[in-house]
Amino acid sequence: MLSVHSLKRILTCLLLITALMFTVIVQAVEYTGADIVQRCDHDAYAGADQRTILSIILRDASGNERKNIYRRYWKYIGGKNKIEDKMVLFTEFPPDAKGTGFMRWGYVAGSAKNADQWLYLPSLASTRRVSVRDPGDSFLGSDLTYQDVSPRLLEQDEHTLLREEKKGGVDYYVVESVPKEDKPLYGKIVAWYEKSHDWADCNKRRIEHFDGSGNLIKTQALMWQKVGGKAWLWSEVVVNNMKTGHSSVFGVTEPAINIGLEDRVFTERTLKRGIR
Repeated sequence: MLSVHSLKRILTCLLLITALMFTVIVQAVEYTGADIVQRCDHDAYAGADQRTILSIILRDASGNERKNIYRRYWKYIGGKNKIEDKMVLFTEFPPDAKGTGFMRWGYVAGSAKNADQWLYLPSLASTRRVSVRDPGDSFLGSDLTYQDVSPRLLEQDEHTLLREEKKGGVDYYVVESVPKEDKPLYGKIVAWYEKSHDWADCNKRRIEHFDGSGNLIKTQALMWQKVGGKAWLWSEVVVNNMKTGHSSVFGVTEPAINIGLEDRVFTERTLKRGIR
């Protein structure tokens, strides 16, 4: 019969073996670049709809500034009629542009269809369609392009986990995404994703855009805010254009999600009359 001492030794060994096996299993879990992009970008929760105040400050290379403030309404459509989302902006500032409305219907990734857009000018009391000729065109006059604010399919890019690194006490995954199309807007994009214990809290904090020759052409620094205890929205995004010296600062305040925005909000009639 085994002694109490022997039983304790056997139990201790079993616990050590179990712990070592668990460690090996945990260490064996390795995430690919595609895994990280899927979890942190594509699976990120933004709510069913949003209401925010959006400010955009545009600075030229000489430091001159121009500021615009909008009331922004956004709704996730989720692929119905191949529409990904809808957005309406009403200008609040500057005063001479107050009442100007802009509406955008974005299509699902891979649909090969540019967004539909409308602009309402109160001075002319008319609404007109605004075409997107090139994904590289400026979005609202900023340093972001229409491609930057449009979804892409995961398989449209080759995603590689370059490394894991620590900056300012924060752990990051650094992922390189290379477009697979023949004539892409960018040669590659490198993104820093903040690690978290819960993938729902994994945020993209920095983006670097490179041309086909590997030259850095644009950077984005992103700050986030958690709304309703579960949705992550921008709080600030600073975009710096290395070619022009121009920069754009996006600010999002007064956020509200899942407020039940009706489809009628995203119509030409509402664009002209406003939200009532």
